[in-house]
Amino acid sequence: MLTPVNMDFIGRLRANDQAAWFEVWETFGPVVRSQLSKWGKGRIGSQTVQDLSQETLAALSESIDRFDPSRGARFSTWLLAIAKHVLGDELDRRHAQKRGGNKRAAELDESWMASAADPGVDAQYEAGVFRAKVEAAIRVVEKETDFSDFAIFSMRVLEGKPGKEVAEALGISEPTVSRRLAKVRDTLRERLVDVVVMYSFTQEEKDEAARNGLLATPKQERTAADDALFDEAICEIYHRQMDLRRQDQAARLR
Repeated sequence: MLTPVNMDFIGRLRANDQAAWFEVWETFGPVVRSQLSKWGKGRIGSQTVQDLSQETLAALSESIDRFDPSRGARFSTWLLAIAKHVLGDELDRRHAQKRGGNKRAAELDESWMASAADPGVDAQYEAGVFRAKVEAAIRVVEKETDFSDFAIFSMRVLEGKPGKEVAEALGISEPTVSRRLAKVRDTLRERLVDVVVMYSFTQEEKDEAARNGLLATPKQERTAADDALFDEAICEIYHRQMDLRRQDQAARLR
């Protein structure tokens, strides 16, 4: 489903906007590398995974003009199709070398873009992609909000500290903690919508926030219980994403 937001995002990539490309790889790189390792099943080492992830980004930049979201393809599926293609080329090349010959790189098969079948996508990958979007929204909020306000959000939501402990640590009242937390939470709700829309081209993708406990409830209809559930969902998603980043970093240092 096309919107001015996600078409602007694709337009920036096609115009070779380096900031847009950096954000794509900062957001989805760890998820793609995790999937490459999973597909590799021990046949490729961590350094090869890093190399293939860079090749995936290069291939994406060369083929972004052919991405057609109007055909119902997820951007995440397009990205993964390229990663799978790059991995397949690498495994074919290794097999050919063992047999003493050379294997010419195959062209990317784009027939899946108009079909219902995804190129090896599983629920774990799609869940990882969604968590990456949430993390991207949190990064945006961190840049946009006051440093001390985001610190309150981080301590209360991401670290799970009680309001009283946060108030004592910062030398402010608990009501002030709650008020400033609410301001950051409201901003995050808005940015989540922006980020999810930017990276989403199907209604199913746009509905992922609701399925993950991040309902876009109108402000006037929200209750304290809604806010608590939202905070809990954000905390769980954030920590799972941080676990993935730690694993990714460890693999890159091997």
